[in-house]
Parts: sequence; structure tokens; C-alpha cells
Amino acid sequence: MTPESRHMRLPVLLADITACLAFLTRIPIGVAGLDTGRALARSAWAFGIVGALVGGIGTVTYAVAVGLGLSPLIAATLSVAAMAAATGALHEDGLADTVDGFGGGRDRTAKLRIMRDSHLGTFAAVVLFLTLVLRISVLAALADPVVVGMILMAAAAASRTVMVAIMAWVAPARADGLGATSGVPGSGTVACGAMISISVVFAIAPAAVAVGILLAVAAAGAAVAWLARRQIGGHTGDVLGAAQQVSEAAALVVAVALS
Repeated sequence: MTPESRHMRLPVLLADITACLAFLTRIPIGVAGLDTGRALARSAWAFGIVGALVGGIGTVTYAVAVGLGLSPLIAATLSVAAMAAATGALHEDGLADTVDGFGGGRDRTAKLRIMRDSHLGTFAAVVLFLTLVLRISVLAALADPVVVGMILMAAAAASRTVMVAIMAWVAPARADGLGATSGVPGSGTVACGAMISISVVFAIAPAAVAVGILLAVAAAGAAVAWLARRQIGGHTGDVLGAAQQVSEAAALVVAVALS
């Protein structure tokens, strides 16, 4: 690759990362008017990078809280809250809508209609509470800020790459909505995103824990994708959020078991 082509490539890479930041977080990056939906399939390789950044926000929050003398439980609660604030609770919302739809709808049409309803149902409230408690409990059990940081960033990166795989390999459940308008990531995009996340996980976590995290997110993501196909015939934006939350929680549980 020539210096000129590298120079031309860098703005494209930065634009992709910016599009992912705009879509996956609420971090103000000054991209008003960016069509994140159309840019999503092309830039999805960077999901893991953004995930690691979100995990980094949680890591810094946890470390600062512990440094101020707060207990691991309080620090873990603040860490999870900081990550939810950074993403605008986007994935938590997707999990809630998915659970409400899958649990409350009698057929595919009813499930999809419920998933578009912004009201929080009983199924959603219970599952959200349990997943938040689970994530907080795992971080508190890890206790050491360095260990928390490694596990949190690895799980956050890997779980967002699961979303890319579902976008590529599971058909949209609707003719409209994010699942249909965001496009289908190419095999190169999926492979690149996977390699980045795998590299991040192995770079920051011990080998055994890294393998456990990757297997956990793969299994959890596959389970959500299978369930979505059974329930509504494909994926939606809410299903992607649910897959991220479930796979991250699974990764955290496996990581604390192996640490």
C-alpha cells in the first residue's frame, strides 16, 4: 500500500468509527445529520472498538470509585450506570422490548407490535432487573479494579461484535426499521470485526478467560439469534440490543468463574 492510499484510507476508517460511535453511544461527537443507518453495515467492523471504549468508561468509573474508598458493590453499580449513560441505555431498551414482545405476543404480528411499544411490561422489568443485578454482582465479585477493567472491556467488545454477526447472518424480521434499513455487513466486515474483538480480548485478558469470554458470547448470541428466528422470523434493532446484553452478561459470568 502506497503512502497516498494509506492517507486516503485513514479518513474512511475514522468515518466508520465515528458512525459507530454515533449509533452505539450518546457521546457527543458533532455528526449532526449523519445517516447512521445507511453507514452501519459498512462500518460495523468497528463495533468492537466502540464496545471496548464503553467498557473503558465503566472501568475508569469503577477505578475512581474504589480510589475514593467506596465498596466494590457501590463502585460496580456506578460502573454499570456509567456505561448505560454512555450508550443511552440503547441495548437495555432493546432487551426490554424483545423480552416483552417474545413473552407477551401470541403470534409473530403481535410480538412485533409489542416490541414497538415504548411501555415497559412485566417481563421486561423482571429481566432488566435481573441482568443489571447480575452484571453489578459479577463486577463486585471481581473486586480488583485491574481485573474488572480487563473483563469489562473484553466482554463489552466481544458482545458488540455478536450484533454484527446477527446482522449478517439473520434476515430482518420487518420490511422497515433498523434491521431492514441498516443493510447487511459483508463477509469481510464480519471477519474484520471478529478479528479486532478477538485481538482485544486476548490482548487484555488471560488466555483461559479470553477463550471463555469468546465462547460465552458466541453461544449466547447464537441462542438469541435462534430464538428470534423462532419467535419473529428474523432480527430487529431490539433483537441486536438483546443479543448484546445477553452475551455480555454470559461473558461476565464465565469470566468471574474462571478468574
